[in-house]
Amino acid sequence: MQVVVTGASGFIGSHLVDSLLDAGHNVRAVARRLPGLISTSALSNPRLSLHSIDIKNRLDLESVISGCELVVHLASGSLPLSSNHNPSDDIAVNLLGTINLLEASRICNVNRVVVVSSGGTVYGLPKSLPITEDHPTDPICSYGITKLAIEKYVYLYRALYGLDGLVLRVANPYGPRQRLDSNQGVIPVFLGRVMRNENVEIWGSGEVVRDFIYISDLISAIILACTYKGSEHLFNVGSGQGLSLQDLLHKLELLFNRPINVIYKPGRGFDVPANVLSIDRAISKLSWQPNVNIDDGLNLFYKSLIKSNV
Repeated sequence: MQVVVTGASGFIGSHLVDSLLDAGHNVRAVARRLPGLISTSALSNPRLSLHSIDIKNRLDLESVISGCELVVHLASGSLPLSSNHNPSDDIAVNLLGTINLLEASRICNVNRVVVVSSGGTVYGLPKSLPITEDHPTDPICSYGITKLAIEKYVYLYRALYGLDGLVLRVANPYGPRQRLDSNQGVIPVFLGRVMRNENVEIWGSGEVVRDFIYISDLISAIILACTYKGSEHLFNVGSGQGLSLQDLLHKLELLFNRPINVIYKPGRGFDVPANVLSIDRAISKLSWQPNVNIDDGLNLFYKSLIKSNV
């Protein structure tokens, strides 16, 4: 297929580009700054083309999307924390940018658009665990509200124009190529601090529970979603298992074979106490399941950092 990947220079996008190329597809990589994290092997592949554009520019999007059968939308310009500080920017970049993408995909007669949403923020405070796809959606951060609005527009374009949009609500992905010096992703942040012999900071008591999914498992779910033939249009994608931050710290202490010094800070209002996704629908309908457990995933991530001398 001819495939467009937005946010291709990022952590998830660069891994997806590798996988699509390995499967024999032609990939048009879209991002504001390229090549970013796109691998050397991908950059040398003649079936990859780079397109440094802003998704807020619909005409540029149309020129890239024209002639493509599939679009995978990963581009995002904010984080849950930063989104609350500037909701208008969150809306301008993420929501309006996605509407441009959907409109360009409609005009260019794309067969399918796969949109990666946030399973960690769109549900808000859980009424039950694990969280199924039909759980109420009451986000408590702007990022989650914007992601939910994006999902609604995907539904709207399917209802009005027949654009085949499929949404994946993803848990907390982790693995090689994640930055250790950013504020995104508790696992890379913790790993980075431990490797630099710095204190690990925890907001709250450490009893917060999250669902972590290794990058290869996430990519396999996205690939299956690209060719899925069934009637579902929404899937949770996670490990299906919860892990508290305290338990994560314990696993890192075992990995590094030494104690970790922790500084506890006051809890943050937008952090839900627990988020664990039910993945039953993805297992039964997509014929997908995660294969990398948290212990193996942490070990693989750590070894990749050692190998790259991070």
